[in-house]
Amino acid sequence: MLQPHVQSRLVPVVQVCQSLRLDSTRNWTAAMQAAAATRAFVEVRRRLQSAQLIVGDPKEGGLPMEISIMPSSLQLKTPAGCTEILLPAEVGLVPSSCGGLQYVAGDGLHLRLQARAEVSTKLISMFNQSSQAQECCTFYCQSCGEVIIRDRKLLRVLPLPSENWGTLVGEWCCHPDPFANKPLHPRENDCFTGDSYLLVNLRRDSQPRPELAQKDMHCLSSENHFELKPKANTKVICKRCKVMLGQTMSSETTKFYMTEIIIQPSERNFPIIPRSQFLQSVIAQCLVELSSARSTFRFTIQGHDGKAYILLWLLNTDSLVIGSLENSKSIKKFPLLEDTLKTDSSASWNAVKVLYQPCIKSRNEKLASSWESDISVHPLTLPSATCLELLLILARNNATLPLSLRYMNSFQVRNGSFIRV
Repeated sequence: MLQPHVQSRLVPVVQVCQSLRLDSTRNWTAAMQAAAATRAFVEVRRRLQSAQLIVGDPKEGGLPMEISIMPSSLQLKTPAGCTEILLPAEVGLVPSSCGGLQYVAGDGLHLRLQARAEVSTKLISMFNQSSQAQECCTFYCQSCGEVIIRDRKLLRVLPLPSENWGTLVGEWCCHPDPFANKPLHPRENDCFTGDSYLLVNLRRDSQPRPELAQKDMHCLSSENHFELKPKANTKVICKRCKVMLGQTMSSETTKFYMTEIIIQPSERNFPIIPRSQFLQSVIAQCLVELSSARSTFRFTIQGHDGKAYILLWLLNTDSLVIGSLENSKSIKKFPLLEDTLKTDSSASWNAVKVLYQPCIKSRNEKLASSWESDISVHPLTLPSATCLELLLILARNNATLPLSLRYMNSFQVRNGSFIRV
């Protein structure tokens, strides 16, 4: 049953005729019914049960626009056509709660309203310990699908302690550290999980094996046990695409970065996932899990060479972004971002919201130095090439946001962006 049609006043500044139509009818047809020039952006906060709507100006400028807000969809009508944006099934709007109507120059019309959205309780971890332990797994290179480790039966999948656990033991123990010079190495059928990496024991009979760069071995004990220093010459690379997958930590233990490999039960085939989508999902999961477990919200993304590339400040993890935005022209120049051109312009996705600052080319050196010396900032180590990929993705996501959401001048970190989950 349709409720009475409510007509608001004209806004002469932008010559927008806005109407709020209360409609309980749900329509699950295609999200885009006409190729209108209107741009719209919706961010739903699941925990706050609120939504922010930003409607950009039509390209022609000065055209009348009618905005119809219904519980399950939005309609933007101009003389050029009609754009309809359908909301996901788990999200609903409360049209009668519209408020905070204002026009922002260069951005468009802003308004806020209540939303009814289901709260996601937990992210699915990249490596599900309960389901994949005791199973035969195959490790693939995510970039090209090359098999790295075939049919490995993992009897134990255990989380590693925090990166600074050795320092904490030294501070709390009144006697010499009993764990000094005793690194944690997995056994043959073990897998140890760190913040952004996995430690796996590569048996001598494991086939196929990844390529190892030239390395130097140093004898550490009289038992002829060799330990490899994790320098640039210990890189583990894919045989096919030559992407860096990890580093050798000892003669038997190899570190694989979670951003570079896919682990699947051996009976399943290699899943083809666009690089940008996979990288964002892994980074988002790392940020969410670390912020929940360690109550830290600031991160430095550093390369395997120890150099800081990005400073990240996690704002919230409960955003649902629904956009009908124009793609940035720069996207077409980078193959990494080509998958974004194939997605529906009005698609929705779960996202974590971050502020970020790049640290390449000597930018933000003082800020990076202060963050690195701050114990509340958590470092995440990735291959240097992956750090640059992530920086490119953040810049791309930032460029597709409305202008008012791209910067937050009240913070030292100015660039705002979303990372898809």
